[in-house]
Amino acid sequence: MNPPSSIDEPARTHAQGAGRERSLGAILIDSGRLSADGAEKIIREQKAHGLRFGDAAIRLGLLTQDDVDFALARQFDYPYLGAGDTSLSENIVAAYRPTSAIVEQLRALRSQLMVRWFGDEPNQRALTVVSADRREGRSFIAANLAVVFSQLGERTLLIDADLRYPSQQALFKLDPRTPGLSSVLSGRANGEAIIRIPSLLGLSVLPAGALPPNPQELIARPQFGRLIERVCESFDVVIIDTPASDTAADFNVISSRAKASLVVARRDHTPEPKLNNLSKTLHAANVAVVGAVLNAY
Repeated sequence: MNPPSSIDEPARTHAQGAGRERSLGAILIDSGRLSADGAEKIIREQKAHGLRFGDAAIRLGLLTQDDVDFALARQFDYPYLGAGDTSLSENIVAAYRPTSAIVEQLRALRSQLMVRWFGDEPNQRALTVVSADRREGRSFIAANLAVVFSQLGERTLLIDADLRYPSQQALFKLDPRTPGLSSVLSGRANGEAIIRIPSLLGLSVLPAGALPPNPQELIARPQFGRLIERVCESFDVVIIDTPASDTAADFNVISSRAKASLVVARRDHTPEPKLNNLSKTLHAANVAVVGAVLNAY
């Protein structure tokens, strides 16, 4: 995974539309899913019976539907991972199950956020994902929301700003020895802390890094505000995972820098008074609450 050389460099990994210039056969051969001889057999079957390439391949037993879906996703710049790919956690459902009901709901959420918050101006490109308690699905929503934005073609950065109980490093299976947000805020790292996810074009992650003894003080430093300003100039969408509000007040400092928040609650778990207090705290800090998610997963 090759990081940008500086914090200001956008996470461009390929020329938009390049995949569409390649045939399904070429994509499958390059990925090792199909041999050249197999491609020739499929083309002959395709011409003889007037079939689409994928239908002919499945009919001959040379490819599975998963192989065809994989190639189509690459051809239309919509990357997702096959069932046998273990490069990310299976909880990144937007990467593994793009046609599932939950991912459709994430896309609907993405559409709402684009209408309500995200815009062309840098001051409307960052969004924190907050919750009252831990284990409410906040990190799950943040990670998968970042994936669906990147699948739309947006240059997307996911920041794990939970310097107490970080999750994104494990979800994206990043090397725990790599520097992260804590290193950037303490002046020990810069652009090398931002990691591109090669299997998901357009997505980069800034993990939390080593857990510091002074997380709230680090987040409160001017460096954090400057970091958010700089990445918002380089990326189209910046999603920020935060600590639960019951864990620490860090979430409020982080959200005030981003200027907008998405509130996550878990069905039959989050007490209503806690949710109300969280919203009031955000409003008091002049943070726009642009939506709420009732997580049932």
